[in-house]
Amino acid sequence: MTTILIETHKVFEGEQRKYRHYSETLDCDMVFSLFLPKQMDNMLTDLVWWLSGLTCTDDNFSQKGAFQKYASHHQLAVVMPDTSPRGTNVADDENWDLGQGAGFYLNATQEPWAKNYRMYDYLTKELPELVYTLIPNFSGKESIMGHSMGGHGALVIGLKNPERYRSISAFAPILNPSQVPWGKKAFTAYLGSDEKAWAAWDATSLIAETAIAPSILISQGTADAFYEVQLNEEAFLQVADGKKVNYEKLVGYDHSYFTIASFIEEHLQFHKDYLK
Repeated sequence: MTTILIETHKVFEGEQRKYRHYSETLDCDMVFSLFLPKQMDNMLTDLVWWLSGLTCTDDNFSQKGAFQKYASHHQLAVVMPDTSPRGTNVADDENWDLGQGAGFYLNATQEPWAKNYRMYDYLTKELPELVYTLIPNFSGKESIMGHSMGGHGALVIGLKNPERYRSISAFAPILNPSQVPWGKKAFTAYLGSDEKAWAAWDATSLIAETAIAPSILISQGTADAFYEVQLNEEAFLQVADGKKVNYEKLVGYDHSYFTIASFIEEHLQFHKDYLK
């Protein structure tokens, strides 16, 4: 697999990099960003995955997340994949909440999406094998986090693979996508009209069936315009009773990267506590 380094910037003594490669899983060229902390005294480096939300790319978090200082302090590598397959030969939709930029981190089964939209397999199988080779002194330990649609993705991937990820965190995640407009639209297109098939990609259904889940931190702004309709937590928290879930309301904060930048230190400290 050929990986091309297309951009690099020094930041807090580490490096913020951007790569391009061809994905066999998605059948298209893909880009991803990777922050590498400075290597000190052969210290082992842990890995945190960041999954972004609707309309975003790998650039959103790398440029607006304000995480590099804290990742450098904790000796964390942070990988930022794109949010969907992309390209002129990849299926798309005229609306912003479906198609390119809106992959929902699942494996599509319906046409025209099934050919390319296999983000779950890409993120859990193909991309990790590539990323591992790029991290000097990789410890082998991983956690996962995300925002909005990416928060949904982090929870689904983390809950499906509890033995792999030490912890999960999310900002304003879509916790019950099978019951809200964003999720219903995406799931119908990607997975078909049989709602039974949706449960495998719904964090509320997954945590209800998971005997032992990784520890979870969720931060939700009270001024988030999407909260009431798309991001409500009641069903998730009800079935998550007994699991290690810390759900916090951030008074006055909204859905933007200003909120993420304000609380990213807390989230990375949370992950480091479980990665140690």
